[in-house]
Amino acid sequence: MNVVTPDSSPLHTEHDVVAIGCGPFNLGLAALASTVKGLDLVVLESRPELRWHPGLMFDEALLQLSFLADLVTLVDPTHPLSFLAYLKDKDRLYPFYIRERFHPTRREYEDYLRWAVAQLPSVRFSHQVESVDWDAERQRFILKVLRGDGRRLQMTARDVVIGIGTEPSLPKALASLPASKRVHTGEYLHRQPEVEAARHVTVVGSGQSGAEVALHLLQRNLAGGGAVSWLTRTVSFAPLDYTKLTLEMTTPAYVKYFHALPQPTKDRLVAEQWRHYKGISTETLEQVHDLLYRRELEQGLADVELRCGVAVDDASVDGSGKVVLRCRHLDTGATFEHSTELVVAATGYKQRSPVFLRPMDGLMRWDEQGRYKVRLDYSVELAPEVSGRMFVTHADLHSHGVAAPDLGVSGFRNATILNTIMGREVFRLPQRTAFSRFGVPETPARARPQAQPQTPVPADVPVVPDGALRAPAARASEAS
Repeated sequence: MNVVTPDSSPLHTEHDVVAIGCGPFNLGLAALASTVKGLDLVVLESRPELRWHPGLMFDEALLQLSFLADLVTLVDPTHPLSFLAYLKDKDRLYPFYIRERFHPTRREYEDYLRWAVAQLPSVRFSHQVESVDWDAERQRFILKVLRGDGRRLQMTARDVVIGIGTEPSLPKALASLPASKRVHTGEYLHRQPEVEAARHVTVVGSGQSGAEVALHLLQRNLAGGGAVSWLTRTVSFAPLDYTKLTLEMTTPAYVKYFHALPQPTKDRLVAEQWRHYKGISTETLEQVHDLLYRRELEQGLADVELRCGVAVDDASVDGSGKVVLRCRHLDTGATFEHSTELVVAATGYKQRSPVFLRPMDGLMRWDEQGRYKVRLDYSVELAPEVSGRMFVTHADLHSHGVAAPDLGVSGFRNATILNTIMGREVFRLPQRTAFSRFGVPETPARARPQAQPQTPVPADVPVVPDGALRAPAARASEAS
């Protein structure tokens, strides 16, 4: 039963599913759920609107995936919230067709996401989840929510989906610097006045974000801007491994294989496969090299240096206000100091630790490293007394492999979650997703022994078909 306030907004509501967080993954869940009859699903987002990586929204930055990796297409190509439906609604189908590029710009992809949000009343912004607990008597999750207008709501749900994304990660060496001396790539465009004022900016770390920031700084340098340094501990400024058969590691076939492996093996593979999701696009690397080559034709530009195989062990600010990085060359072990005015940390992201789950302490199962224990259907292992289910999106790198952050597997993951919630196959999942076979071959059938000479059957013994003799045993097996 819903309890309604005088302004007609309910303070107590009941739902089948509450999804927490509205990035592309949970938005895709809402999009698929919008066509499932009889399912009451809402998505709660603490921010007032959808923004997708605004600190790295460079004008011409491309999505690294095909438009087919939208919210719904790889599960339901006819869905009304597909990217093609968006283009049709915006009257851009023919321009997109003539453009002949399968990769939209990030700005266009964000516009697509915002278009989808506008058609989904199940998505509610300015709703911050403060706590999630389990009510054993009612057999429901209880969520306490702070709304943007200051009102507090209580929602109950049979199942919960957590999709709160990641947060910027800073290594200990850089975290010790004053905030005014370091910028994470995730906030780079928001801090342009500080970047513009710095006469020497050093990017620490690589990956796609680091490369795009370095490219932007090199463009500024070529136009007469400050000095640029780019340091990374990887052995090279390595490209993403987007070769076709390697990409099959983002398919449901590989996810299923990976999930069944022992956890130490999973952790080793994720570390070894870093180039699949931490490398740099070939196009960006070519643009960087083109700018470096163009500098050869100019005079009087500020210095530029690129160094790979370099670890930053410590950082401090000297008496003149400059940042001093204490670096170690990984191949030789030699150490040196590097001075700069501002550091841009291209050091990636880490899983958020949801404070709202503290009431669930003792009811959730974690692995040795404090990560969710995630089943193949993306549900989290909970205590036996919890009959509701809790699912996670984009918190499964350790359990499901390098496909976890990939938009291309999002539709499959969401369809799996919805099928599990509904207890039936609402969405038909693809069965053949990779040419590669990742496990060991099935044990071949043993050769049958050679038939022995048959003893003649006496005329007075009735002949019974062989299958009939096995039937009782077969029935017993099925019953067990």
